[in-house]
Amino acid sequence: MTLRTARLGALTAALLLAVAACGSSGDGEETASGGKPLTEVSVALGWTPNTDYTGLYVADRLGYLKAEGVKLKIIPYASTAPETLVERGTADFGYSYQAGVAYARAGGHDVVGVFAPDQKGTYVIGVRADRADIASPKDLDGKTYAGFGTPDEVPELKHVIKRDGGTGTFKNVSLNTAAYDAVYGGKADFTISVSTWEVIQARLVGKPMKTFKLTDYGFPDQYSTLLASSRKYLNGNGPRAKGFLSAVQKGYLYAADHPKEAARILIDANKTAFPNPQLVYQSQQALVDGGYLKDADGKVGYQSAALWTAYGDFLFANGLLVDGTGKKLTARPDWSTYYTNEYLPKAAS
Repeated sequence: MTLRTARLGALTAALLLAVAACGSSGDGEETASGGKPLTEVSVALGWTPNTDYTGLYVADRLGYLKAEGVKLKIIPYASTAPETLVERGTADFGYSYQAGVAYARAGGHDVVGVFAPDQKGTYVIGVRADRADIASPKDLDGKTYAGFGTPDEVPELKHVIKRDGGTGTFKNVSLNTAAYDAVYGGKADFTISVSTWEVIQARLVGKPMKTFKLTDYGFPDQYSTLLASSRKYLNGNGPRAKGFLSAVQKGYLYAADHPKEAARILIDANKTAFPNPQLVYQSQQALVDGGYLKDADGKVGYQSAALWTAYGDFLFANGLLVDGTGKKLTARPDWSTYYTNEYLPKAAS
């Protein structure tokens, strides 16, 4: 699952080959219903196929993209971050996350959030369910955190632990995807997990976790998944971007209203990626049941000034945003320049 692009480890060669095999529109047709040639739009994944991307696959399979004149090209995750691919123009769009977009823009890179698949964060602190000595975040003092090496992790965890009455002192070991095995194996005490993927996966393999939601302890909510593009691409391809995002929005709305059918589309498009399809079905249902896919008004994909401001201010206040020379930003950014809803269909008032 996308647990922040910069946190991801290397893929196995077999899985890379499997993902690459399903890296483009499956119907192979080159014209829209009106006979006009389809225009290719490329999307870089931030990790292996998972339910972060269900709406994209749905939009392709159900013809929403084709109706907008778009032929989808999926760029599988490899060693180059989607934000980099987007800025270089190698990808038209890429799956990122709020901090990833913020780091890129603060550093002077041409990356902007354009669509929020999830309307709230999916990150939780995870510990083994049998750890009776860890009843709440304050009990993590003095314990070992298995992390992923991004700058926001430690300040985030310190904030939560202190708000629960602890000191926020713990050992930090960066293990990337091995973090989960370290916690399961008792070599580390806690990690940050995605509630709609790793937590479900752990339960399915008989290693259940207990979790603590960051927002339950005063931490600002965040977009744990964002679709990003570049201003250069958007400015030069406005109508195409609007058509693409309109179709993607329909795909995620379908996934919200038809989770079982949408999960099946994701599985069928990535036949070798999911040894246990129940993970996909349960994850998609969890996204629906948890209210992740729609905002309070039932809308899909729109980003909120409130989320960008609260979480962005956390990143800035903790000195986590640096410019292109590596110096910490001294002036609070204008968060409205870090994202846009301009290319989504106008929301009904």
